[in-house]
Amino acid sequence: LERKRRAVSRAGRILDVLEDVKIGLLSGEVTADDLERLKKAVRDERDATDDERLEGVLNEIETRAAVELAKLERANRAA
Repeated sequence: LERKRRAVSRAGRILDVLEDVKIGLLSGEVTADDLERLKKAVRDERDATDDERLEGVLNEIETRAAVELAKLERANRAA
Protein backbone atom coordinates (compact mmCIF):
# COMPACT_ATOMS: atom_id res chain seq x y z
CA LEU A 1 0.00 0.00 0.00
CA GLU A 2 2.83 2.40 0.86
CA ARG A 3 4.57 1.64 -2.44
CA LYS A 4 1.39 2.44 -4.33
CA ARG A 5 0.97 5.69 -2.38
CA ARG A 6 4.50 6.79 -3.30
CA ALA A 7 3.92 5.86 -6.95
CA VAL A 8 0.75 7.96 -7.05
CA SER A 9 2.62 10.87 -5.51
CA ARG A 10 5.41 10.65 -8.10
CA ALA A 11 2.88 10.34 -10.92
CA GLY A 12 1.12 13.45 -9.62
CA ARG A 13 4.42 15.31 -9.71
CA ILE A 14 4.99 14.34 -13.35
CA LEU A 15 1.45 15.38 -14.26
CA ASP A 16 1.94 18.76 -12.57
CA VAL A 17 5.14 19.37 -14.53
CA LEU A 18 3.47 18.20 -17.76
CA GLU A 19 0.67 20.70 -17.14
CA ASP A 20 3.22 23.51 -16.72
CA VAL A 21 4.96 22.48 -19.94
CA LYS A 22 1.65 22.28 -21.80
CA ILE A 23 0.69 25.78 -20.71
CA GLY A 24 4.13 27.05 -21.66
CA LEU A 25 3.98 25.45 -25.08
CA LEU A 26 0.49 26.80 -25.78
CA SER A 27 1.45 30.30 -24.66
CA GLY A 28 4.82 30.22 -26.41
CA GLU A 29 6.58 30.71 -23.09
CA VAL A 30 7.94 27.27 -22.25
CA THR A 31 11.32 27.49 -20.56
CA ALA A 32 14.34 25.24 -20.56
CA ASP A 33 13.89 24.96 -16.78
CA ASP A 34 10.36 23.56 -17.27
CA LEU A 35 11.66 20.95 -19.70
CA GLU A 36 14.61 20.05 -17.48
CA ARG A 37 12.23 19.66 -14.52
CA LEU A 38 10.13 17.30 -16.63
CA LYS A 39 13.16 15.24 -17.64
CA LYS A 40 14.23 15.01 -13.99
CA ALA A 41 10.76 13.93 -12.86
CA VAL A 42 10.75 11.20 -15.52
CA ARG A 43 14.24 10.02 -14.52
CA ASP A 44 13.19 9.86 -10.88
CA GLU A 45 10.10 7.81 -11.75
CA ARG A 46 12.07 5.50 -14.04
CA ASP A 47 14.38 4.63 -11.12
CA ALA A 48 11.39 3.46 -9.08
CA THR A 49 9.47 1.38 -11.62
CA ASP A 50 9.68 -2.06 -13.13
CA ASP A 51 6.56 -1.82 -15.31
CA GLU A 52 7.23 -2.14 -19.06
CA ARG A 53 4.18 -0.14 -20.11
CA LEU A 54 5.06 2.70 -17.76
CA GLU A 55 8.63 2.60 -19.08
CA GLY A 56 7.22 3.09 -22.60
CA VAL A 57 5.20 6.11 -21.55
CA LEU A 58 8.17 7.57 -19.71
CA ASN A 59 10.33 7.04 -22.79
CA GLU A 60 7.83 8.94 -24.92
CA ILE A 61 7.64 11.82 -22.44
CA GLU A 62 11.41 12.01 -22.14
CA THR A 63 11.86 11.98 -25.93
CA ARG A 64 9.27 14.73 -26.40
CA ALA A 65 10.90 16.85 -23.69
CA ALA A 66 14.28 16.44 -25.40
CA VAL A 67 12.78 17.45 -28.77
CA GLU A 68 11.13 20.55 -27.28
CA LEU A 69 14.33 21.48 -25.47
CA ALA A 70 16.31 21.19 -28.72
CA LYS A 71 13.74 23.34 -30.54
CA LEU A 72 13.93 25.95 -27.78
CA GLU A 73 17.72 26.02 -27.87
CA ARG A 74 17.69 26.32 -31.66
CA ALA A 75 15.22 29.22 -31.50
CA ASN A 76 17.32 30.96 -28.85
CA ARG A 77 20.46 30.65 -30.98
CA ALA A 78 18.64 32.05 -34.02
CA ALA A 79 17.33 35.05 -32.07
